[in-house]
Amino acid sequence: MESLIIALAGGGLALLTAAVLAWHVLRQDQGNEEVREIGDLIREGAMAFLKREYTILAIFVIVIFIILALFIDYNILDKDLKKDSLGGFGIDTTGPWTALSYLLGAVGSALAGLIGMSIAVRANTRTATAAGISLNAGLRVAFSAGSVMGMTVVGIGILGITALWIIFKDPTIVAGFGFGASSIALFARVGGGIFTKAADVGADLVGKVEEGIPEDDPRNPATIADNVGDNVGDVAGMGADLFESYVGSMISALVLATVTVTGTLALSDSDGNIVSAAKDAAFSTGSWVADFDSELFVLPMLIGAIGILASVMGNFLVRAPEGAGMSRLLWTIRTGIFGAGALALIGTGVAIAVLDLDFKLFWVVLTGLVAGQVIGTATEYFTSYENKPVQWIASQSPTGAGSVIIAGVAIGMFSTVIPAASVAAAIYVANELAGVYGIALAAVGMLSTLGITLATDAYGPVADNAGGIAEQAHLDPQVRERTDALDALGNTTAATGKGFAIGSAVLTALALMVAYGQVTGVDVFRLNDPDLTIGLIIGGVLPFLFAGLTMKAVGDAANSMIEEVRRQFREIPGLREGLPGVKPDAARAVDISTQGALKAMILPGLIAIISPVLVGAVLGPEVLGGLLLGSIVTGFFLAVFMANAGGAWDNAKKYVELGNYGGKGSDAHAAAVTGDTVGDPFKDTSGPALNILLKLMAVVSLIFGPLFI
Repeated sequence: MESLIIALAGGGLALLTAAVLAWHVLRQDQGNEEVREIGDLIREGAMAFLKREYTILAIFVIVIFIILALFIDYNILDKDLKKDSLGGFGIDTTGPWTALSYLLGAVGSALAGLIGMSIAVRANTRTATAAGISLNAGLRVAFSAGSVMGMTVVGIGILGITALWIIFKDPTIVAGFGFGASSIALFARVGGGIFTKAADVGADLVGKVEEGIPEDDPRNPATIADNVGDNVGDVAGMGADLFESYVGSMISALVLATVTVTGTLALSDSDGNIVSAAKDAAFSTGSWVADFDSELFVLPMLIGAIGILASVMGNFLVRAPEGAGMSRLLWTIRTGIFGAGALALIGTGVAIAVLDLDFKLFWVVLTGLVAGQVIGTATEYFTSYENKPVQWIASQSPTGAGSVIIAGVAIGMFSTVIPAASVAAAIYVANELAGVYGIALAAVGMLSTLGITLATDAYGPVADNAGGIAEQAHLDPQVRERTDALDALGNTTAATGKGFAIGSAVLTALALMVAYGQVTGVDVFRLNDPDLTIGLIIGGVLPFLFAGLTMKAVGDAANSMIEEVRRQFREIPGLREGLPGVKPDAARAVDISTQGALKAMILPGLIAIISPVLVGAVLGPEVLGGLLLGSIVTGFFLAVFMANAGGAWDNAKKYVELGNYGGKGSDAHAAAVTGDTVGDPFKDTSGPALNILLKLMAVVSLIFGPLFI
């Protein structure tokens, strides 16, 4: 119980830190009147979109809540087990409590996104103003805003899981929390991604290529919509995404600590006597129930609390000297991340020793952290413009957009090799050391320092918006140079954050898939079963269908945005020339992105939830097991490819804009912009949403799976 109190204290520390950092951000200078006016427009647009999105999602959440309350009447351990045998409230059904847990997970996910975005939209103007003082001042404001998101996500996440475990000590109910987090995350990521990329494509293709005006030029009607999109997609959507990843990794460890045992795990027989179970023995009879006070259940939450403390300390290591280049800025961020990782490892080792657990579990956590760092470093290599892959893409720009796109596709494909090897190695080592529980624990280790790794991701959109505001408010060119440096770094760190999310998603989804196999009795690794093969094919195609739908949604919304931007340049006298007092109709552009995003986010989200239920009900649990396995394999590679190719295209454009191959306004620049336009939905809509798809289908299968037996 003491360890669980520590976990709760860690969640409280995270939220307290978030509050202090938010206070620090809000104390900073907002800038001159023009800067504040632009910031207000961005904030109003972002909050209006989020309100409409959450209104739609509330209806969906209520429907799922009712379904769970009425139809879920079993426990993961055994369909016939009574709730009172598991230390709960003495009721025979978990349905109402699973539904409540689902509701809490959905609210927690939405709240994390809302808090993070509300600070980000206020940090935009303050970052632009601080960048006028120094590079480090701008970095500190933007990074503090990102840290608010990171600390809010881990704080709400660990408090929710720990509180539910203390109250119910039931994996079925806690899995409902993950279901709620996943469902909101998917809609938020897809909806926000469609919004931001529709605006971004319209701003780039018409503004940069057709009109030849700078990025974020105030004459462009899509500029404000693009700035709004950075917040609703890259902050609110991404925050909900990583919230889901964080809680999903812990839930998978809790479920597998219940369903299977590694080595020996304390069990209680019907008389309350403590005995030991053999390796991989299933908890599947009413005469054996798990000892829910076992340290194996506590460890994931304790690691999370340790990671929070390490992230708080690592946050103070992020400092940038004035005049620092991209490499120095990158190492500034790495110092904070590596420092937090080292502290988290030390704390985990101490915790395992104090709990008197097998020290092999320390190596499992280390495996997860190392795999995450390898994926992150590989992502940096393939997406930073200081490295050869991005420079090679940029070198293709003088020969046209086609060459840029071909090069980006190639680099995106190459970039899957190292993450694949890292995840495969992590699975092998973790399984050898601690069985499938170890695989889940490796995912917990990978995300243990999410408080700071998410900060490095979330600060990027703040820096990007600050640069846009500096351009629109005609601030000193040096301000834009500094924000551009921060933005370029943000593209790389954002890609790194996506790498962490995707890597942990594979480990978490695999662990949940194994748990599904245990509760349904399906051997998901049986290669000679036609049902499994059918499921593999169905599951393998779902990520492609999902990605295709989200790409199409961006394309449709972007076309509407392009036509609107062209119309305004054509019909508003003096807009193209930038005459005094002539302003674009930014509200119309924001509305186009909003309508396109809200309409298009529904179908991909429903596919993720309905597919496993439909396949399990019609074709059976064996086919559903194959579906999960097939989706993990293809979804993993497709997600890495899309996220890294998109990041590489974006930074290849920035490399050209530094003056290489003719610089801004050249034919090479137009080609690089086209590549970036293709990459935008790759890296900010379809790619990152795929990792949520994998875990959402797995947790839906876990919750509903026993109904298909």
